[in-house]
Amino acid sequence: MANFSPAFEGSVRNEGGYKLHNVAGDRGGQTYAGIARKFWPQWSGWEIIDNGDMDNPALSAHVRQFFNDNFWDKIKGSDMGSQIVAETIYDFATNAGVRTTIKIVQTVVGVVPDGVIGPDTLRAINAEQNEVFVLKFTLAKLARYAEICNRDRSQSKFLLGWINRTMRGLS
Repeated sequence: MANFSPAFEGSVRNEGGYKLHNVAGDRGGQTYAGIARKFWPQWSGWEIIDNGDMDNPALSAHVRQFFNDNFWDKIKGSDMGSQIVAETIYDFATNAGVRTTIKIVQTVVGVVPDGVIGPDTLRAINAEQNEVFVLKFTLAKLARYAEICNRDRSQSKFLLGWINRTMRGLS
């Protein structure tokens, strides 16, 4: 079964590490280690950050718990038989949202896209040949990013970064 730790470490790297960011045009606004304040205003780590205690060792534990609870558990990563499959699904969920990710995964594996990973979806994911799934899912992710940019041109400035992040998942 897949392990959360390497998936988590990879996504934190993809998000720029344990840093506070505020990138113009980013819909999430102020972000720490990939956690957007706009979308997660109740996250427990914001209190530590707002108190100016960015060196507090508890902050990284808050980040880890947040990603485990809100992404890894929601995609049922630990129930997936392949580490690489779980990691690529998890990383996309941290970037595109859990429900969107699951619907795309379900489309890729040929089950009804309801946005929830149940036994049928898990069975279909685990039945896929790892390399084939990763390639099909990569194409689906790229299509999703193109759709976002076609719908809102202001997001095009992020496209190259999204493509690079997606392609890193192939190695």
